[in-house]
Amino acid sequence: MAAKLDEPAPHPPKDQLPNVAYCITSPPPWPEAILLGFQHYLVVLSMTVLIPTALVGGNEEKAKVIQTLLFVTGLNTLLQTWFGTRLPAVIGGSYTFVAPTISIILSGKWDDPDPITRFKKLMRATQGALIVASTVQIVIGFSGLWRNVVRFLSPISVVPLVLLSGLGLYELGFPGVAKCVEIGLPELVLLVFCGQYLPQIIKPGKHIFERFAVLITVSIVWIYAHILTVAGAYDSASPKTQASCRTDHSGLISAAPWIRVPYPFQWGAPSFDSGECFAMMMAAFVALVEATGGFIGLSRYASATPLPPSILSRGIGWQGIATLLSGLFGTGNGSSVSIENAGLIAMTRVGSRRTVQISAGFMLFFSVLGKFGAVFASIPMSIVAAFYCVFFGYFGVGGLAFLQFCQLNSFRNKFILAVPTFLGLSVARYFNEYTAVKGYGPTHTSGRWFNDIVNVPFASKAFVAGVLAFVFDNTLDKKDPQIRKDRGKHWWDKFKDFKTDNRSEEFYALPFNLNKYFPSLEKTT
Repeated sequence: MAAKLDEPAPHPPKDQLPNVAYCITSPPPWPEAILLGFQHYLVVLSMTVLIPTALVGGNEEKAKVIQTLLFVTGLNTLLQTWFGTRLPAVIGGSYTFVAPTISIILSGKWDDPDPITRFKKLMRATQGALIVASTVQIVIGFSGLWRNVVRFLSPISVVPLVLLSGLGLYELGFPGVAKCVEIGLPELVLLVFCGQYLPQIIKPGKHIFERFAVLITVSIVWIYAHILTVAGAYDSASPKTQASCRTDHSGLISAAPWIRVPYPFQWGAPSFDSGECFAMMMAAFVALVEATGGFIGLSRYASATPLPPSILSRGIGWQGIATLLSGLFGTGNGSSVSIENAGLIAMTRVGSRRTVQISAGFMLFFSVLGKFGAVFASIPMSIVAAFYCVFFGYFGVGGLAFLQFCQLNSFRNKFILAVPTFLGLSVARYFNEYTAVKGYGPTHTSGRWFNDIVNVPFASKAFVAGVLAFVFDNTLDKKDPQIRKDRGKHWWDKFKDFKTDNRSEEFYALPFNLNKYFPSLEKTT
């Protein structure tokens, strides 16, 4: 019996996200692409500044580490967009590597009465651990092992992974805004108003406000913050408040050199400790799982087809190269997919590969010209936290898009969505709160490296949720023939190999016909 005309009809599933202004292979005009690239550069600066600020003491050393991290981020972004997944992915610093780095700092093994010598010893120890840890991602990715793991993923099992890859970073959002609410809150309100409401009010220039909301609002609020700083609003405030609010308090501008080119082993020859290497290897594996969620969510917002397992494995291999370069140059931190930049792509609806490559050019340029880069790096962190409130949330709900391929009236699917998502939040919250209160994680033995091996994965929301969803999806009622359809697996059948769908070849094929050099990655076994 035919459905009535006024009867509601379900929205048909879409392999590619519609209504995207520019997808991977369709770059905007050059002037617009350059501005969008600069916008990506401003966003990636936030994490580039945040991690060294938490780990490095002196302003001069901090400025050099920020320059190095920015330089390596630009280099790794180009490599990933050229030879990795070829998605518009920014490959920047990752918080996952902070815990084992802090363990190296607190171990006391590299102490020295001279702070500069101690800093260099710690950087060399971190370099050695990152170089060894990179082999985990390189071997798992380029050997095709990860390809044979992710082929068991289905739309229902990637939802918790992608969801918590974004929403799991909520601690970096409004709590950061509240540290200087008179600056952070106006930025958040203006960003939402400019990006979502002004395009409805001012029709002729709506694309300007949609795509350049970050540039417009940062310019306004940064000037406002500078006026407050110059007027003396924070002269008598606490050091913590000044660090979050002032535009001249970071000390980066005066400490940064005018011109400095980062180079490998700039802190000296790396040192290797087996325990530190094992702890960093676990962090690399956790970052590998988190990056899988990052790549899958990003492919959706870039209006690409679902990632073939071979392409995802290739991207993980190049992320290993990124971590290796981080170790060689001495960034003090490993590399992973930048979720905030993926959220910016969602907000602007511009998933062009060219814009991200242009942003990588800005990273390389301003990392060499230290003074100029430090000016932009001095943006108050409360403004940056306002970005996160929008970008992390936007990216996280991108995981919900994969529910369109699944049977949501299935109790099995509801269990796979509910339990991993809840435990991902709850378990990680327990581990992080325990560490914040006690100063060490729930696993507390005399071996710091062993503690990190256990504590680091359970402190990652995306890792816990992703692993549990993967296990449940591949063990619960797997033999029932209806289950395959309920979990949405049949929607991804045509993307399981690289050349099964012409669109996949268009989006993910290597340039210069380099696919022939990676034949082992092209087919799933």
